[in-house]
Amino acid sequence: MLPISSSQRKVIRSPVNMKIFLEGRAGTGKTTVGIERMLYLMSSGVPGNSILVFVPQRTLGTPYLDAVNTPGVVAGGVPTIITISGLAQRMVDLFWPAVAAMAGFLNPDAPPTFLTLETAQYYMAHLVRPLLDQGLFSSVIIARNRLYSQIIDNLNKAAVVGFPYQEIGERLKAAWSGEPGQSRVYEDAQSCATLFREYCLQHNLLDFSLQIEVFWIHLWKSSVCKDYLTRTYKHLIVENIEEDVPVTHDLLSQWIPLAESALVIYDTDAGYRRFLGADPDGARQLKGYCSDVVELNQSYVTSPETQSLAAYLKNSLLHSYTPLPKTDPRLALCHETHTYFPQMLDWVTDEISALVNDGVSPKEIVVFAPFLSDSLRFSIVNRLELMHIPVKTHRPSRSLREEPATFCLLTLASIAHPQWGFIPSKFDVAHSLLQAIDGLDLIRAKMLADIVYRVRDSIPELSSFDQIIPSAQERISFSLGEKYDHLRRWLVEYQPAHPDDLDHFISMLFGEVLSQPGFGFHYNYDMGQVTANLVESIRKFRRVTSVSLSETGIPLGKEYIGMVYDGVIAAQYIPGWQAQEEEAVFIAPAYTFLINNYPVDFQFWLDVGNRSWAERLYQPLTHPYVLSRNWKPGKAWTDVEEVETGEQVLYALVMGLMNRCRRMIYLGLSEYNEQGYEQRGPLLQAFHRILQSLANE
Repeated sequence: MLPISSSQRKVIRSPVNMKIFLEGRAGTGKTTVGIERMLYLMSSGVPGNSILVFVPQRTLGTPYLDAVNTPGVVAGGVPTIITISGLAQRMVDLFWPAVAAMAGFLNPDAPPTFLTLETAQYYMAHLVRPLLDQGLFSSVIIARNRLYSQIIDNLNKAAVVGFPYQEIGERLKAAWSGEPGQSRVYEDAQSCATLFREYCLQHNLLDFSLQIEVFWIHLWKSSVCKDYLTRTYKHLIVENIEEDVPVTHDLLSQWIPLAESALVIYDTDAGYRRFLGADPDGARQLKGYCSDVVELNQSYVTSPETQSLAAYLKNSLLHSYTPLPKTDPRLALCHETHTYFPQMLDWVTDEISALVNDGVSPKEIVVFAPFLSDSLRFSIVNRLELMHIPVKTHRPSRSLREEPATFCLLTLASIAHPQWGFIPSKFDVAHSLLQAIDGLDLIRAKMLADIVYRVRDSIPELSSFDQIIPSAQERISFSLGEKYDHLRRWLVEYQPAHPDDLDHFISMLFGEVLSQPGFGFHYNYDMGQVTANLVESIRKFRRVTSVSLSETGIPLGKEYIGMVYDGVIAAQYIPGWQAQEEEAVFIAPAYTFLINNYPVDFQFWLDVGNRSWAERLYQPLTHPYVLSRNWKPGKAWTDVEEVETGEQVLYALVMGLMNRCRRMIYLGLSEYNEQGYEQRGPLLQAFHRILQSLANE
């Protein structure tokens, strides 16, 4: 536990009827204040079950949950730690009989079905895939799963911002200032959103957007639900309100005046979830509903050197000339320029190895880039694993099918369940064997698959290693052959009690074979985590689709594998975000690290010259800034707004990273990027300006 300053203690021990707006940059101890305030209220006689802790993302509630579970915490009920989505789902579930007909559901007497991101995309694909086959969105070059997710994202933006979903297309068209053909794309996106919403209302399906709308439009405005919530939860603690959505701010603006106490925590220079609807400007308005405003300025994370570097970066990015610290920022900066990208990666891994050998814990090292491509991820992970340095990666937008572990497990499941009709190619089998058997290289994996894999009468089969000619056995090696035979026998002997239990099959395969010594998932954090996520995903899929699939007679395992092959993005799984819990170097996109919200000693920034540090994702069916409360409907989005927004995003991103670094920033610099092109992005230019000015002093 960090020492508590007098400023923090004053907030923590404020009278139990105080309403406080607490602000400060990352690392100033705001979350510590929130946790201690919660515990102080409980120790002062406030029942724990009357405290509501609001978080914008479930992972940000983990420190509060850990504090509640600490032995010795005063009894009297447990505080509720929840997101706006979780609150909406609970209230809709609780008051469903009273609200279903009012909200327009066609079967109000039947229970609701709550959709995850995955299952929402499943139903979206079910509706939109036939239209795509007929030529819808033919002018848009993007993966189908991205089309589905962007249509869903449009619905989500409408719900959290608070405008009718029927206006999505018109708002996007009004802001478009490019080629006229794009207007048709927005119209088609609107049609798909309407089709999906009507299907949900017909079948009692509630995705995130519909949960929010039913709660906010119907339940909160009813005295029964509103009185229930305000009487149950009289004390509010709101964490990272700048990362939350406008509907949460609207809710709190009405709830705080009715509460006995409130602590609203605001992180300045943040708002990293703008692309998900976060509204820092709206969050700041909640100051007006609090009696006290407190600002924390002392950082418990950054050193004088990193603070100096942050100040220099601020001036360089904003082209300002505010007074700078006397501490040399180069003491917190390590960099070396290389000609080619692989040389830079070699330098990065050598530096990480040197740190680990000097006694630095791997979990105090994070490596990130603006985007983490498959090739970059593989290159850095492979280099670190060759040095026997534990590593963990996370990309929340990465689809399940892109994970090698998922590909391996589902390929083996297809072979074990030939009745599902999936026939893997020899390349798929070779790739799966490569992942499954430790020590097997690509050449021998391909050779083994070419020999043992056959398809007879549309049924995939694996033959025994004993049947291979001796010369081929020797080339593959008898040791690897023994492991292969063990895996093959397990697949042949597997007799499921219920052939549809794909999650049971994967759990058994992982536990009895793949996680054992000599197999590829042994000692591999990522593969173990992906397997756990996959099993959880299948179980959620079963809960949502079991009724509809039983009516059609389609096996759940078959439908699920088809959904994964269609590229559905994995839902958020809490363990995947908790990299700081494991002794491993964490590799992730920069925003993923920021949203994790924890500090480290050493940060490695890769691909610094990439313009993507300041550019938003290409999203042809949506626009996070146009579909926000801060954008005036009907105003055109031009290059001026694009540049200004990019500068604001880059500044917030860099300051967020700096505020979470204790000791040193390592810059991965190369003259040519991953694709072989020269890049001189704004972040690289900012560092150049700093180094040139210091060299001239």
